[in-house]
Amino acid sequence: MKELLIPAGNMECFKVAVHSGADAIYLAGLRFGARAYAGNFTDEELIEAIKYAHLYGVKVNVTVNTLIYESEIDDAINYLEFLYKNGVDAVIIQDIGLIYVAKKKFPNLEIHASTQVHNTNQNELNLLEDLGVKRAVFARELSVDEIDSITTSLEKEAFIHGALCISYSGECLFSSIILNRSGNRGECAQMCRLPYKLESDGKIIKTNGKFLLSPKDLNTSLSLKKVLDSSIYSLKIEGRMKSPEYVGCVTKLYRDLLDKYYRGEELTINQELYDDLELIFNRKYTKGFILNEDNFNIINNLTSNHQGVLLGKVLDVSKKYIKIKLNRELNQGDGIRFNEINEGMIANFIYNEKEKLINKGEKNSIILLDNKFDGIKKDSTINITVDTKVRDKYINYDKKYIGINIKIKAKLNNKLVLSYSDGVNSGQVEYGDISASINRPITKEDIIKHIDRLKDTAYKINSINIDMDDNIFINLKDINEIRRIMVEELNNKRTKIPYEIIINEIKDNKNIDNTKDINISVLVRNEDQLKYVLDKVDRIYVDDINLFNKYKDNNKVFFKTSRIGRDSLVERTLSTELGNLYKNHGIGDYYLNVTNHYSIDALSKYSNLITLSVELRLPEIENIMNYYNHHKNIEVVVYTLPDLMILKYDLLKNNSCNYNSSNYLIDRNNDKYKIIYDGLTHIISPKPINRFNDIERMKEIGITNFRIELLDENEKEIDNLLNKIK
Repeated sequence: MKELLIPAGNMECFKVAVHSGADAIYLAGLRFGARAYAGNFTDEELIEAIKYAHLYGVKVNVTVNTLIYESEIDDAINYLEFLYKNGVDAVIIQDIGLIYVAKKKFPNLEIHASTQVHNTNQNELNLLEDLGVKRAVFARELSVDEIDSITTSLEKEAFIHGALCISYSGECLFSSIILNRSGNRGECAQMCRLPYKLESDGKIIKTNGKFLLSPKDLNTSLSLKKVLDSSIYSLKIEGRMKSPEYVGCVTKLYRDLLDKYYRGEELTINQELYDDLELIFNRKYTKGFILNEDNFNIINNLTSNHQGVLLGKVLDVSKKYIKIKLNRELNQGDGIRFNEINEGMIANFIYNEKEKLINKGEKNSIILLDNKFDGIKKDSTINITVDTKVRDKYINYDKKYIGINIKIKAKLNNKLVLSYSDGVNSGQVEYGDISASINRPITKEDIIKHIDRLKDTAYKINSINIDMDDNIFINLKDINEIRRIMVEELNNKRTKIPYEIIINEIKDNKNIDNTKDINISVLVRNEDQLKYVLDKVDRIYVDDINLFNKYKDNNKVFFKTSRIGRDSLVERTLSTELGNLYKNHGIGDYYLNVTNHYSIDALSKYSNLITLSVELRLPEIENIMNYYNHHKNIEVVVYTLPDLMILKYDLLKNNSCNYNSSNYLIDRNNDKYKIIYDGLTHIISPKPINRFNDIERMKEIGITNFRIELLDENEKEIDNLLNKIK
């Protein structure tokens, strides 16, 4: 059966998920999680959560899905050991180095490769198999058919509901480069949710809204059968920043559909759940790339906020009141938004037409609200964004119980014997002494009454069978005690760590190189640039396959591969994703997100030269090189205008722009971001990464390979850059 995997950002959400139908829950501790601004779990709460979930037969996967810097690697390994020793079912990891060392040190720790690893193709999964990964979380850009086409021993996991990243996960540098808040480090500033203008050939394009990069929310519930019929095993809901009511409602909605599927029933939507979920949180819905959604239905240009659902229409406006005709009930304390002015409020005071305070407005009634805003006009619409009754419905959940079957044997002059089973775990308890009754003999009803006192536990009795002699006496304290022992035994069996804890020593292998020759490489964008630098540098990277083929006989020229693993085998490559590195054994590019020495060691099997992440600052580069005693053949980018995002979504097509035009996004500060389209949409940083001032120190610590990346520089500008690096 498929797994329904539910998010939890805090303990309240976690318990709602357990009792609403989750098969597994993913969450994070206070460290190394990609949602640093969620509530998250203390170490003590993690221990409690793992035991609590296991008690109810639910798995717990903990995200350790940030890039790990060299200065943090020991802390990250210790954190994994803490999770391992406390019985976590799996850890979700982005950092290749952490995956590499974790599998060597903790052989029975189950590792899932986060979507941040950028899992998009067959060869990449082959590499993850080499590393001992158990499951891959696929990029949100892959369709069901593309996922099905990949043959792998790994379990397949994919997102089926929730917020979408518009950039390929793990490939977004927008927040990091512009605001120094790395999405790869759990600090994403949600740059895609901000307003932008679109400029083409110097003219501002009229767009249908200003939120040009803000995706709608993924919702596959209306077409879930295609996902359920696929090779995808784990169905993942996004939402570690979401509310408990969201967690409860979305879990119930998809639990209902999965249960219908396995009962062979038609996958009809529970309309109440669907309507409630839309009210609790939506940015409008899309089927997403997983179900081959049309490019024009990915983005919500009009807003990046929660939409809610229609509440009513404004009939009249005075300085004091707004007169509203309600399409649905409005209760005191509900949240509303006036759509045309995009302003919201809590309905703390509701009045009837006679200006008398009321607790709620009935459906189809007319009410008055205090006028707190300018610009509200007659016939404008109002949405409800928070419904207190709906919220309480999912927070006040029905507790889940585990059914047990009990047999009791009560024979004169023997111990009381209780046998139990929950369908998986079973046992037998003997306790107390049974004697002949002097006054009133004990009855079956007496025994059942005291054994069935289980409301404060996780259990309920499905069946109880009692084999007893007549006219016997059993102390009620003994019945209570045998029940307590049974519960304790069952709890221990259900929460037992599900694997043997083996911890290996990791041998220090510094894998040192003695390369001392300084090499300069340049990424070029056209043939004129290539010709100009051909005799001036040691390596040249080109991202045009036709240009590479023209110059491939020159050993200096390397082909920069596609970021999504769709290239054929070529002789010399700069590999921008793990699948191509596995296949071609090329030079590892900085998009592989290498930030520690374990990542270098892991990828050295496939490459003799690895480029460090452009997110690393000099102190962390020094930490890596200190590990290798200043001797390691790696490359550092000292100048580039990097891709901030790479999108499957076609931004230019959706806004009727010509691919050959000069196209830019313009933000609120009037900074301009160049847009390049090559089958994928690339959004280029308006400000360069410039590390020229660090070169002398980098040479001192053993860096021997330095790269410049060109965009549209002319010969004079290229000379200026080369002179700085030389």
